[in-house]
Amino acid sequence: MSTLTHLGSGFAVALAPMNLAVAAIGCFIGTVVGMLPGLGPINGVAILLPLAFALKLPPETALILLAAVYIGCEYGGRISSILINVPGDAGAIMTAIDGNPMAKKGLAGVALSISAWSSFVGSIIATVGIVLFAPLLANWALAFGPAEYFALIVFAFCCLTGMIGDRPIKTALATLIGLALASVGIDANSGVYRFTFDSVHLADGIQFIVVVIGLFSVSEILLMLEQTHAGETVVKSTGRMMFNLKEMAETWWGTIRSSVIGFVIGVLPGAGATIASAVTYMTEKKLTDTEGTFGKGDIRGVAAPEAANNSAAGGAFVPMLTLGVPGSGTTAVMMGALTLYNINPGPLLFDQQPKVVWGLIASMFIANVILLVMNIPMIRIFTRMLAVPNWLLVPGIAAVSVVGVYAVHATTFDLLLMTAIGIVGYVLRKMDFPMAPLILAFVLGDMMEQNLRRALSISNGDVAVLFESGISIGFWVLSIAMLVGPRLYRRFRPKALAAA
Repeated sequence: MSTLTHLGSGFAVALAPMNLAVAAIGCFIGTVVGMLPGLGPINGVAILLPLAFALKLPPETALILLAAVYIGCEYGGRISSILINVPGDAGAIMTAIDGNPMAKKGLAGVALSISAWSSFVGSIIATVGIVLFAPLLANWALAFGPAEYFALIVFAFCCLTGMIGDRPIKTALATLIGLALASVGIDANSGVYRFTFDSVHLADGIQFIVVVIGLFSVSEILLMLEQTHAGETVVKSTGRMMFNLKEMAETWWGTIRSSVIGFVIGVLPGAGATIASAVTYMTEKKLTDTEGTFGKGDIRGVAAPEAANNSAAGGAFVPMLTLGVPGSGTTAVMMGALTLYNINPGPLLFDQQPKVVWGLIASMFIANVILLVMNIPMIRIFTRMLAVPNWLLVPGIAAVSVVGVYAVHATTFDLLLMTAIGIVGYVLRKMDFPMAPLILAFVLGDMMEQNLRRALSISNGDVAVLFESGISIGFWVLSIAMLVGPRLYRRFRPKALAAA
């Protein structure tokens, strides 16, 4: 009963006119930032943090603003992913696999509306999870050490086997290319320069934004220029703007499953929306793709990752609020906001600052409603991007991409590297190499290596540490099941059907 009382007091804070206006502004800014390729929630929150402090906003108001921007970015990332095949952030990579083919079929409005609805469901489930299970899940997250994280990432990679289809060698090569790109830079443990070719610009490694803009944006521009004449568009004209009840029913249970899985993965510090969306996409593909339509514009392939990345974003608040441990890069920036107000996140936060905590949680419910109400009517505006002729659209995408990459280090080297990666990405796409395994391997590669080396350092090189805990063993078993299960199913299913 005390939880409901605290939540009621939180709604009193969140529904104050000032906080309500701030939440609406944050939702709009977050959606815009999220749809710009490469910026993502970390940049959106980081940009507004000094502004919120300079305006001397109360701590609960500042946190409501930043949380609204964070959630809005997760909503907005799907827009460019679906419309122009350029993910707004890493969490939207999986959305592009089926979202962009839907847009090319003339179903951009349907894809955008179902993704907005799935994002809403995922975020609401995550927020309810924060209210009900935060302390319990925080204690569970503490059980994860380097060995457990390594096993989790191996499981995520095993889920990529669902992408293989009839291209196992190309998928494996794409994954290896992604891992190779992730290894560039200074080795964090030994300080040795790896694959930098004596270039100081590569000492910090290759930035995510450079890779994602190159592989998706630059290569997409080249494909658009190749496939169209001046004034023509690649996609068909968009028909209806909203999904129907049949499509909602078709995606409903997948959305619920993905929301729960995404929330649990989001609770793990550092796991994030990228792993959540990859795992849930592959889970839905294995469970429901009996017709082989995933990757060709299946609406279920849009709903699942969108529900997962939004619920993972909500789950990242659990370790931040209960343990003082950032669940993601964005919540790390938000922790910085709390410290600016001399508030220390951790176990005592719920007792010492109930107004801030419960006001934040209540505002997340409100922000999701605002985002749903805001995004659905704007679908018609978003889809008009598809009617823009390529002679105008291509320079626009190029300009946004160049600005986004240049803003990272303000060096022309990043622009040249982006162009080189884009040309390689174009060649790989022409050769029918899948891009999603490559970019996921790049995102997860460094995390995988660091956790493996930490685990081995703790155990003095004993590999057995990777198989000691129940959590690790569970993930290894799931990984084997992901690799072996589909092959056994394909082998014995014909016999079962013949016997029937």
